[in-house]
Amino acid sequence: MTVFNDMEIEDVKKLLHKGFVEEEVKTLYEQMRLKKGNVVLIFYNSKKLLLQGKKEEVEEAVNLIKKMGAKEEKKESFRKETGWIIGTDESLKGDTFGGLVVAGVKANEELRKKLNEIGVADSKTLSDREILLMAEKIKQLVPCEVKSLLPEEYNKNGEITLMLNKLHKECADYLFPGKHIVDKYPGCKVGDVQEEKADSKYVEVAAASVLARATALKQLDFLSVQVGFKLPKGSTHVRPALKELKEKKLNFKRFVKVDFNNVKEFL
Repeated sequence: MTVFNDMEIEDVKKLLHKGFVEEEVKTLYEQMRLKKGNVVLIFYNSKKLLLQGKKEEVEEAVNLIKKMGAKEEKKESFRKETGWIIGTDESLKGDTFGGLVVAGVKANEELRKKLNEIGVADSKTLSDREILLMAEKIKQLVPCEVKSLLPEEYNKNGEITLMLNKLHKECADYLFPGKHIVDKYPGCKVGDVQEEKADSKYVEVAAASVLARATALKQLDFLSVQVGFKLPKGSTHVRPALKELKEKKLNFKRFVKVDFNNVKEFL
């Protein structure tokens, strides 16, 4: 995939006059999503414009954007590692609804090549549908492990950092041996390497982020069935759902993280 940095929304909109068609955004991180043929352009809140698709058509789009005066693009690529690497990442940590998920993926040079070939990317750059499809491919290719806590279990365990350290370690222990790389979070005390934004630097961590998010999506779907309405992702637009949960007189501990400040006023 290819990335342009420091783009403006006005410049991205100009591509609508160049044959690109606007599509619905698919994640909270996106401002705009465009498509033309086999090329998808995703414009993020960080002003990053990502291009992905068939190589020849991506190159054509890159040349078009360069002619508009955009800054030189950089190629997004994962670090080249040797030996067995275990990458772990989590999901639902900041979501009001749902519990906590941690996933681990293990790969060597041969498996890393296969992960790159199927287009593994940081889960924040993929739509929910893409994540679910990609997760199935990952599970067929490499050794992996997923730990999923429902809200009820999350609420019993208490402090989130302790849970994260425990689950990351359990995933790595299951996949041992290998160098354990963790997408660093506050209070992280596990892993041989703790690195921020590791999901954009190591393909194993990126793959783990996809598995974790796919499991999180399935957990939210499961809880939605239990509660009788679609539960929201994230923590920004959750008040209506929390209000409905209270009106139905349902047990909050079964659906939400009761230690979140935005939940406490409804208890």
